[in-house]
Amino acid sequence: MGYVSAVPPPRNDAASEPEGPDAAAGRSSRRSVAVALLLGTLGATVVLLASGRVWARGSAALGGGSLPLTADGRAVTGLPAALAIVGLAALVAVFAVRGKSRLLVSGLLALSGLGAALAALFNADGRRALDAEAARAAADTAAHVAGLTHTAWPYITAAGAALILVAGLLALRYGRGWPAMGGRYERDGSPRARRVAAVDPDRPEDLWKALDRGEDPTR
Repeated sequence: MGYVSAVPPPRNDAASEPEGPDAAAGRSSRRSVAVALLLGTLGATVVLLASGRVWARGSAALGGGSLPLTADGRAVTGLPAALAIVGLAALVAVFAVRGKSRLLVSGLLALSGLGAALAALFNADGRRALDAEAARAAADTAAHVAGLTHTAWPYITAAGAALILVAGLLALRYGRGWPAMGGRYERDGSPRARRVAAVDPDRPEDLWKALDRGEDPTR
């Protein structure tokens, strides 16, 4: 017959007790911060890089021949790159403000991504920019581009802008619980209590340190 102990086995309270909602909310907030920073930074980088690539190609009739023409994203429309810079600034500013100001900055972040995406999609054709280039090359305002072709870069720009939009939506949804720059304040906005070092009256060095800090060592 085996040995039977009357003492119950120890319980692992940390594993058996359910996790509180505050801990789960804290983890969700930290994840959303990391995802928003990653998406916002990556999206702005993609928009800035893709805006400098060739969006459209064509040719203009010149002296019995044809002159090849190209137009990059900034020649077609400078709006996506400008809004990407605004989005980067808003992404940083989200962590520098609180309350309603954070909500407004988060909205600006989302709108900058939306505006950049729409600008890239609506101007993906590039015909207007190449027509202007053909008119300059032929010295004829009636000249138009021929053999117009497009690249994938406008759509890559729009995809990068969509990442900025998602970062803004995350900031609108979870930004209230995100930390702010400078750790001087708690989440409710109240200053942290100052910790006063214990002073041993029998140690002269502690008394001098307290006086240097502006404290009364006799209290």
